[in-house]
Amino acid sequence: MNVMDDRATSAMLYLDGVHVSFDGFHAINNLSLTIAPGEMRAIIGPNGAGKTTMMDIITGKTRPDEGDVLFDGIVDLTRLDETQIAELGIGRKFQKPTVFESQTLEENLQLALKTSHNVNKTLFWRETPDERGRIHKVLETIRLTDSRNRLAGNLSHGQKQWLEIGMLLAQDPKLMLVDEPVAGMTDVETHQTAELLKEINKEKTVVVVEHDMTFVRELGVRVTCLHEGSVLAEGSLDEVSNNERVIEVYLGR
Repeated sequence: MNVMDDRATSAMLYLDGVHVSFDGFHAINNLSLTIAPGEMRAIIGPNGAGKTTMMDIITGKTRPDEGDVLFDGIVDLTRLDETQIAELGIGRKFQKPTVFESQTLEENLQLALKTSHNVNKTLFWRETPDERGRIHKVLETIRLTDSRNRLAGNLSHGQKQWLEIGMLLAQDPKLMLVDEPVAGMTDVETHQTAELLKEINKEKTVVVVEHDMTFVRELGVRVTCLHEGSVLAEGSLDEVSNNERVIEVYLGR
C-alpha cells in the first residue's frame, strides 16, 4: 500500500477498494470514500446498503477482505483492534442509546471520561479541575447543564441520545461516527440535534448515518448514498436526491 498517496495523507478517513463478504454475500463491494479533516458527512441508503458494515470496518469490529482503510492520513486501521482504534480517537454512537440509567448525567459523563480505569484509580478517583471543566463544557454543548443531577433513566428519548453524544464527546475523539441519531425523536428534538451536531462539527470530524431526509437537509452537508456495498452517488442532498439511480433504489417517487 502506498501511504504517500495524496488523497490518503490529507484525509481524516480514507477508504479505497474495500471489500467484505459474509458467507458469499458482498456486504461491502469496492467501497471508496474520503472524509476531509473537519468535515461532516451524511451517509444515506436503503437497508442492507452496507452502512453499518462500513462503520464496523472503521471501528475495527469487522476486518475487510481487501482494500485500504486509513485514519488521520497514515494509520492503517485494518491492522488494529477495536480498543486501539478507539484510543486513536474514533468514537461511535450506536442507534440505541446505552446510558447508565441509575446514574446522574454528570456521573455518566465522569464514567465516559478518558481516565485510566485500573481498579485502584477507579475506586479512589477524584475529578480534577480540568476534568470538571470538560464535563461542564460537554453539558453546555448538549444543552443539559440544568439536568446534570437528574438520573439518566428519567430523561426523554431525545435527551438520552444527547447524553450519549456527550459521553462520546467526553472521550474527545477526532472522528465521531453517529448512527441514526434522530430515530424516534420529535420534530423539535430532531431540529435541536441538527444544531448540536453542527456545533460539534466546529471542532470534530463527524460522519452521520441517517434515514431522515429532513434532518439530512438541515445538516446541509455533503451526502454519500450507498447501495449494495458501494457508493451510488455523492454530492449535495439536492444532487443526490435528483440522481435517477438514487430515486430508483432508495427514495422512490
